[in-house]
Amino acid sequence: MNWAYRTFILWLIWGSAATTIYLGLYLDTDILEFLREDKSKITWIIITLFLIGVATSFILTVLITREAVEASAQDKLAQENGLMGLEPTHPRKRKAVNRFYEALKIVSANNEAPNIESLLNMEYSFYLRISHAVEVLGNLLITLGLIGTVIGLTFTLTGLTTSLDALGTDQDLLLSGLRKAMSGMGTAFYTTLLGAVLGGVLLRIFALITENGIGGLHDHITKTCMVYLAPDFKPSMERDVRFLNVEIEALGERVKALQEVFRESKGAINEFHQAIKELYELSGDEKGTYTLRETLHMQKYYRALLRQELQLMQTLNRSWWSRFKDFILSKRQA
Repeated sequence: MNWAYRTFILWLIWGSAATTIYLGLYLDTDILEFLREDKSKITWIIITLFLIGVATSFILTVLITREAVEASAQDKLAQENGLMGLEPTHPRKRKAVNRFYEALKIVSANNEAPNIESLLNMEYSFYLRISHAVEVLGNLLITLGLIGTVIGLTFTLTGLTTSLDALGTDQDLLLSGLRKAMSGMGTAFYTTLLGAVLGGVLLRIFALITENGIGGLHDHITKTCMVYLAPDFKPSMERDVRFLNVEIEALGERVKALQEVFRESKGAINEFHQAIKELYELSGDEKGTYTLRETLHMQKYYRALLRQELQLMQTLNRSWWSRFKDFILSKRQA
C-alpha cells in the first residue's frame, strides 16, 4: 500500500466499520421514533454536530492525501536533482509541501542553516488546528450528552410529580405524567449514549487518523531533507557547482523558449510581407511603385464605387410601383 494513500484508506476503513457497527446496534430499536418525539431537541444538535465533524474530517483527509502524493513526487525529484531541482507538479496549485521547499531554497541561497522542524510546523499548523477542532467537537458531544442526561432526568422528575399529584383523582393526568417521565428517561439514556459513542469514540478516532497522517507526512519530509537534501544546506564548492548547473539548465530552457518565440515572430513577419504583396497585386501595380497608403486609399475608393453601383442596381431592379410610391412620399415630405 502506497504510504501517500494510507490516511485516506484508514479513514474509509474506520468510517465503514463504525457505520456498520452503529447501525447493527440500533437496527432493532426505535431511535428514529424517539428522535421525532424528543422535545429537548438535544439529540438533533448532537447528530448535526457529529455530521459536521465527519465532513470536516473527510475534507482534511483528502487534503492530507493530496499533500502526501505531492511529497512523494518531490521525494523522487530530490533523489535525482537535489534541492534546486524541486518544482511543483502543478504550478498553479501549490501545496504546503511546495511552499516548504521554496522556503528551503531561499534559506540555502542565503547560506544559512534552515530550521526544518520549525518550517514544517508553520506550514502544517493549519491542518493540525483542523484536526484538533474535530477532537474538540467530539468532547463537545460528550458534554452535550451529559446536558441531555440532566434535561431528561428533569423531565422524568416533572412527570413523576404530576403522576403523584393525580394519583387516585385523575386517571388521564396520571398516564400523561407517566408518559412524560418515560420520555425523560429516554432522553437521558439516548443523549448520553449518542454523545459518548459519536463524540467520545467515532470523532476522536477520526481526529486520531488525521493527526497521525499529518505526523507521518511531517516525518517523511524530514527524512527526505536529512537524506537527500542535507548536502544542499551546507556551503561548499560542490553545492555551488550543483546550484550553478541547475541555473544553467533553467537558462537553457529559457533560451529554447526565446528561440521558439523568434521563429514564431519570423513567421508573422513573413505573413505580413505576403499580405503587403497581395495588396500591391490588388492595386494592379506589379513593380510596387505605389506606396502602401496610396494602395489603401485606392482600395477605399473602389469599395465606395462598388457600393454606389450596388445601390443603383437595387434601385433599377425595383418595380415601377415601388419607385412611384417613394416619389409620392418624397413629394409629401417636401
